[in-house]
Amino acid sequence: MALSTKDLLGIKGMAADEIKLILDTAATFKDVSERDIKKVPTLRGKTVINLFYEASTRTRTSFELAGKRLSADVINISTSTSSVTKGETLLDTAQNIEAMKSDIIIVRHACSGAPEFLAHRLKSSVINAGDGFHEHPTQALLDMFTIREKLGRLDGVTVAIVGDILHSRVARSNIYGLATMGATVRVCGPPTMVPPGIEKMGAKVYSDMDEAVQGADVVMMLRLQLERQAAGLFPGVREYARLFGLNRARLDRVGKNAIVMHPGPMNRGVEIASDVADNSSVILDQVTNGVAVRMAVMFLLSGGAKPEA
Repeated sequence: MALSTKDLLGIKGMAADEIKLILDTAATFKDVSERDIKKVPTLRGKTVINLFYEASTRTRTSFELAGKRLSADVINISTSTSSVTKGETLLDTAQNIEAMKSDIIIVRHACSGAPEFLAHRLKSSVINAGDGFHEHPTQALLDMFTIREKLGRLDGVTVAIVGDILHSRVARSNIYGLATMGATVRVCGPPTMVPPGIEKMGAKVYSDMDEAVQGADVVMMLRLQLERQAAGLFPGVREYARLFGLNRARLDRVGKNAIVMHPGPMNRGVEIASDVADNSSVILDQVTNGVAVRMAVMFLLSGGAKPEA
């Protein structure tokens, strides 16, 4: 029981059986997080490095907890206090880390393709924790895990992904994964924030949010990524919230059984209203499930075996 590659770089091209394997394994590891003693010896003696070139709260902490709950030695490297500030290249940094006999290197980087660049040059397993506008595979896996947990299936589920699709690596990974698992995927956002040709990835494009979310089983809201945007993509935040924000009135029209998701961090009052986020979403369940999913990924990349859970 292991994955077919030594790395997890993206969801694109991943077989449905491998996605299912990760989700099934995560279900086992979620039980560990419910115990009084949240630890198993599965990766004892392994070394995990968090190498983050971008800011992160949920993803980095989740990977750190996942490694520690598997009994691995986990080291966090912040580039602001590393030799990167002295001009050291990404490859030099990673090769020096590997020379210290690390087993898994988790990489978040602003440049698309950075984890894949390292994966081809390192013997250590590389996990993509988000690269540029490319992919965020473990976020998509935890989202799929959460949907399956709440609805009992992925096949036949309709998921509406709404917001800044253009700049969202989360959207890309979710489209690939959900389509592979038999879900119907809709995407909606301002036309300037929907990439041309996204239909080829397996999504249907909508420009009207009310139409996009009508009858959806899942509404996944995305953060408006102002830090990645050029000027002029939309008139203003207030107008954006009116047209593409999920408020109580709009959610009531979707249906009381719809699941509301958000990968975080949230812009409250912009893409999602506070009362919806706090009272009608599974956002904190996503965070909880992220630890179990990342435990499963590290376990399976390390060769797998029967989980000691």
